[in-house]
Amino acid sequence: MSQIYDRVALIGLGLIASSMFWAIKRAGLAGEVTGYARSEETRETARRIGLCDKVYDTAKDAVKDADLVVLCVPVGVMGAVAADLAPALKPGATLTDVGSVKRQVISDVTPHLSDDIHFVPAHPLAGTEHSGPESGFAELFDNRWCLLITDDTTDRKAADDLAAFWRGLGSMVEEMDADHHDLVLAVTSHTPHLIAYTMVGVADDLRRVSESEVIKYSASGFRDFTRIAASDPTMWRDVFLNNKDATLEILGRFTEELFALQRAIRRGDGDHLHAYFTRTRAIRRGIIEAGQDTDAPDFGRGKAQ
Repeated sequence: MSQIYDRVALIGLGLIASSMFWAIKRAGLAGEVTGYARSEETRETARRIGLCDKVYDTAKDAVKDADLVVLCVPVGVMGAVAADLAPALKPGATLTDVGSVKRQVISDVTPHLSDDIHFVPAHPLAGTEHSGPESGFAELFDNRWCLLITDDTTDRKAADDLAAFWRGLGSMVEEMDADHHDLVLAVTSHTPHLIAYTMVGVADDLRRVSESEVIKYSASGFRDFTRIAASDPTMWRDVFLNNKDATLEILGRFTEELFALQRAIRRGDGDHLHAYFTRTRAIRRGIIEAGQDTDAPDFGRGKAQ
């Protein structure tokens, strides 16, 4: 893969940014990668492990002369971070992000940008339950989707370059509009996370089952709930607050399905349950066939352990 940008700036140095850096280096996608994190401790860790060619103490210094600036911060602070660094952005630069909510991020970030900055929001559908600068690895994005958010105002060259960049990181790339993205992610990610948090919370509340038993006898279903529920609490708090409408819509549908299953169990309606589970099982097979997971017992997450 050839170089796409002379300089890339990563703002926020957690799992996604660190994985981006190692994948950039693996493919030779940028001449130089600069970085910034709000926490001095994170900046020092990044310097110690060689994360980024240079780590700066301010976001403005990190983005100076960068052709691509990537906001890798929680969606709740995207607007404030953009306001801080916007005056230092190079004319003609591309600004992007990796947040899992798009409509609210666009509303928060866009007002701070001058007309000569190309904002192309993005969302790599990749991650683990781990966080922090030391959690990243170059293979995180391999064979995973990255969604670019475009419309009729998007600069075409900026979007094409960013798509090529994400393909160079290992991703498959697709474009969609912000509202559709937020609804799709409410189904595939946001609501499942909320359900996982709830199930783990219910287990914690069952005082008649000791904590040691919950841990000791965890079968794969509950174990996978705990993996999901271990995700970064700040990020997920911001996701739900910033994708409120779509999440509530999907939660409403989920509640209706749950009541239907409750009714079938109460009535002993085995036919309904069998038909329902047969239909949902087919979705799992589809995910495996699409190469987005495996049928191995560890669900293909060996690297994330």
